[in-house]
Amino acid sequence: MSLFTPNPVDDLVWRIAWKSPVFRRKFIAGSISLLALLGAFPTFFQIIEQHSGPVLNDWVLNQIPPLDVSLIIFLVIWAAALLLLIRVRRSPAIFMMFVYSYVIVSLSRMISINLLPLDPPVGLIPMVDPITNAFYGKVYITKDLFYSGHTSTIFLIFLSLRRWWDRVLVFIGSLIVGALLLVQHVHYTIDVMGAFVFTYPLYRLGKWFALSGWNNVAKSTNPKASPN
Repeated sequence: MSLFTPNPVDDLVWRIAWKSPVFRRKFIAGSISLLALLGAFPTFFQIIEQHSGPVLNDWVLNQIPPLDVSLIIFLVIWAAALLLLIRVRRSPAIFMMFVYSYVIVSLSRMISINLLPLDPPVGLIPMVDPITNAFYGKVYITKDLFYSGHTSTIFLIFLSLRRWWDRVLVFIGSLIVGALLLVQHVHYTIDVMGAFVFTYPLYRLGKWFALSGWNNVAKSTNPKASPN
């Protein structure tokens, strides 16, 4: 059976979840919030590109000659996103956890980027990502720095997945993405490290918002869920 062929089991778990009024309200609120956020991204990124800040003296970047590894970063992130999409077909809980956490993480990044404006690292090589760059607008964005959106997104995928091997593979992928962003000098070391530090507690907050009020339904539609 194809990964994208309708599966009666997948349809059943979503139908069970949809019977819960709490789930329906949270699904609609989360979906609207996500769409509004994505719609606001281009304007936000154009605004922050007008900001100026210091260029950090990053010891780690100083040791790494810049190299264009855009293709590898792109493939790793979107392979993880595809895996998430596949798992979401059978687990409304995973969908809800990721959507709410992604919205919260993105809002926190908007705040942190404004509070800590930075000029880009020396030697930055523009990253080619046809999907993500669509949200940046017409100008390539170089000041979307603290903290790293690429790292936080793939780390959030790792946190949202439930199957052991899924999590192992995506966690390794998040480490690879973080390292390669430094190789390409797209981010400072503090941007990448900050993504891991901030994303976890914000994921926990997003998970609480997503699942509160329908935990019993969530468990019944996500039998592989772990307490974390």
